[in-house]
Amino acid sequence: MAFISEPRSLDTETVTINLGPHHPSTHGIFRLLATLDGETVVDVQPKMGYLHRGIEKIMEQRTYIQSIPLVDRLDYVCPLTNEHAFCHAVEKLAGLQVPERAEYIRVIMAELTRIMSHMLAVGFLWNELGATFTPMIYAYRQREFIFDIFEMATGARMFTNYMRPGGVAVDLPEGWMDLAVKVTDNLERFFDEFETLTAENEIFLARTIDIGVLPADLAINCSLSGPVLRASGVPYDVRVAEPYSVYDRFQWEVPTRPHGDTYDRYLQYLAEMRQSLSIVRQAMAALPDGPVMDEKARRLRPPKGEAYARIESPKGDLGFFIVSEGGAEPYRCRVRSTAQINLTALRQMVIGHTLQDLVVIFGSLNCTVADIDR
Repeated sequence: MAFISEPRSLDTETVTINLGPHHPSTHGIFRLLATLDGETVVDVQPKMGYLHRGIEKIMEQRTYIQSIPLVDRLDYVCPLTNEHAFCHAVEKLAGLQVPERAEYIRVIMAELTRIMSHMLAVGFLWNELGATFTPMIYAYRQREFIFDIFEMATGARMFTNYMRPGGVAVDLPEGWMDLAVKVTDNLERFFDEFETLTAENEIFLARTIDIGVLPADLAINCSLSGPVLRASGVPYDVRVAEPYSVYDRFQWEVPTRPHGDTYDRYLQYLAEMRQSLSIVRQAMAALPDGPVMDEKARRLRPPKGEAYARIESPKGDLGFFIVSEGGAEPYRCRVRSTAQINLTALRQMVIGHTLQDLVVIFGSLNCTVADIDR
């Protein structure tokens, strides 16, 4: 009888598959070209452009006010922070002074938007793990309560078209504060319950710890920002590094996580929701009286020039570069997308992991396809 003393090396062939353009894990029209050796990912190439709508070009034929509904549809999960960044750039270009009351309202709306976005991030991550719908719907239910706040103030639940260069479109209606207090109190209970139910689940820990590790140096070299960067241990937040609006008047912390894996990104989203809730409560308690619009912004024609402004959106560093020729429409508007830049580290994060982990890692980046393509 013959025995084989040395194990044979088996040659393997890689296979390339498409995830998308229509795939449940992409939450939009987006394609990942994944090369696999068995179940192991050896390469992945994001293929963008399926949701390109030419928004930057369309804005050249719209007035600054008419551009706001377009801005809403960049990252459609976070319309109010999109508006905040755009208006911040126009105000810088036109030299507008935002009334103090409007600044506080903006902060409240922006932080509620951040909570809403992070809810989708943690809810959908469970979807990618196979726990279909139950955790996601639990988060969605709270999101609907925030929509109630937006609808009462703006008349719309999603594409609010609320902020304006120089302030906000209308003041908060009577009864809005009572509803906001009720919703925020409920949110605090939700955070505690959701973290208790999910964060220590054994299957969840096995599928997220040490999965998709993003080292801090790689995150910095790829110009990543937002919760993804902070979950790798880098305490960078535009609200602190370059304070805008009235953020410097509030007491809050910039949470970070040490390891940069999928589990840390999940906990980062949970921690940031608590900080945003604290900011919302402080802003509501200190909300001053007064006008909500700079009257000089009623007939808006910024002087010839250019300006760049950025904010800390729920996904990270969101910026607008605007060029004016002195007319009612921007000559050029360029968007610094958060999702598109955060996606650049995906390849390094997934190589060596399994196909099922690829879906989870991609979900932990919380990229909105509309923000990638514009």
